[in-house]
Formats: sequence, C-alpha cells, structure tokens
Amino acid sequence: MTQSRSKRKISGSRYRSYRTKRLFELGNLPRLTKVGERKLKTIYAKFGKKKKVLLETNIANVYDPKNKKYTKTKIITIVENKANRHFVRRNIMTKGAIIKTEIGNARVTSRPGQEPIVNAVLIE
Repeated sequence: MTQSRSKRKISGSRYRSYRTKRLFELGNLPRLTKVGERKLKTIYAKFGKKKKVLLETNIANVYDPKNKKYTKTKIITIVENKANRHFVRRNIMTKGAIIKTEIGNARVTSRPGQEPIVNAVLIE
C-alpha cells in the first residue's frame, strides 16, 4: 500500500493515472511501543539516513509543571489510551496516552513509535 493520492475524486470519478506506484511511496507498519526493557530498532531511510525507533521502554522523562523540572522515572503501566482502548491491556504507548509512573500519572507528549525517547507531562 502506498502513501500516494487516492484513485478517486470527491465526486467518485477516477483520476487518470499518469504513472505507476513507486517504491519510495511505500509506508511502514506502525511500531507499537510497549512497556518493558529498553529495545531500539534502526530503520534505514532515503539518502542513507538512519532512524532509531523505540520498540520497548520502561523509562520516561516526566515534566512537573509545578516545580518546572524534568524527572527520569520508571513507567509502571498504561492507564488510558484514546488512540485505541485495546492498547491499554496490551501496554502500548502512543502520543496522548496516560501512563502510570512512580511519581504519578502523566500524559505522553512525544511519539514513541517514531522517536527513541518518551517524554511526558505530569497530570495533577
């Protein structure tokens, strides 16, 4: 499946294709970041670029708005995930997920499937 334009217009009629699909238009499967020992994966992109993505982690950088300080804390579990309710029981983190840490509940602000780190903001 490609990440290119749809074959159909809003009216329902078809666009006439001027070329075939290209390899660089391919998308990737989502990397579902779980809670566990830190595990990274390197993905090779165009022009020799390397991307590191997070497969598993149990550490998060949590920002405390009251003290205005970051703390490196351990993730215990996932409390809530608006992206998919089944991600909670599978302990999968996405951006916007509520995680339970040692210092309290926090909302994930980074994108763990695309970045090698988990940042979060403490919820009162």
